[in-house]
Amino acid sequence: MPPLKRLRKRTPAATARPADTAPPPPARTASATAGEQSAPRRPFRISETLPVLLVRAAHPKQALLTAAGLSIAAALADRPLREVGLVFLIALVGQTMLGWDNDLVDRVRDERHDLPGKPVATGLLDPGTVWFSLTCALLLVVPLALSAGVRAGGAYLLALLVGFVGNRFLRGSALSFLPWAVQFALYPAFLAYGGWNGLGADSAPTVLMTVLAALLGIGIHVLRALPGLVPDNKDGLRSLPLRIALRIGAPRLLVVAGVFTAAVVVAMLITGQTLGLT
Repeated sequence: MPPLKRLRKRTPAATARPADTAPPPPARTASATAGEQSAPRRPFRISETLPVLLVRAAHPKQALLTAAGLSIAAALADRPLREVGLVFLIALVGQTMLGWDNDLVDRVRDERHDLPGKPVATGLLDPGTVWFSLTCALLLVVPLALSAGVRAGGAYLLALLVGFVGNRFLRGSALSFLPWAVQFALYPAFLAYGGWNGLGADSAPTVLMTVLAALLGIGIHVLRALPGLVPDNKDGLRSLPLRIALRIGAPRLLVVAGVFTAAVVVAMLITGQTLGLT
């Protein structure tokens, strides 16, 4: 056999250089594959479900206390039970709206100061969801308020409007008390004119009761502002409660505001028993 043929016979038909051969992929273990398929999940918490988050963002304590106070005032004015329930429902929806609006307006400040109990600021609750809920509540509160009468419903809706304006303006000025005073001054008109199917009283509330209600709003404003005085001071806001606290101190302001508010409540009870609401 010729040498050339012998050489071809000993050489494989197809050879590949080691550099041209791709190395086999590394073996994938079962644990690595399972880890890629299942991402870590956040543990389920009832406090982080949407209904609970919406309740937390609505300032529920203030909403319930305001609604309860107005319904108790309606009961003391000898209103039927169904009218007392209507007052409670209207006030609860309205105060829920004000709480949502407050958290929407303050979400940047709340995030900066890392305030607890603020689901909008912490990212647990989307602002768009709150806006949608606020719109739905507005569509509910308007017919509810007007069902108590045009004048009564108009008074309450005007109080809501004042609250929305107060959330955006005047909060950091010496006139921070003004929205609270106007809001509470409108509540006696809401109670006086209101009734089932709009059949309320024809006479306006007494001037004394209206003035006392406005003073009550100022007292509640100061008490509500006390926990946020430190963040307000850092942000350069100068509300009326902060201006007073910088002069006399927050502990003394708490005592003064508490005594003032309690005295106004007692005066309103005496006025209601002697002169009545209207």
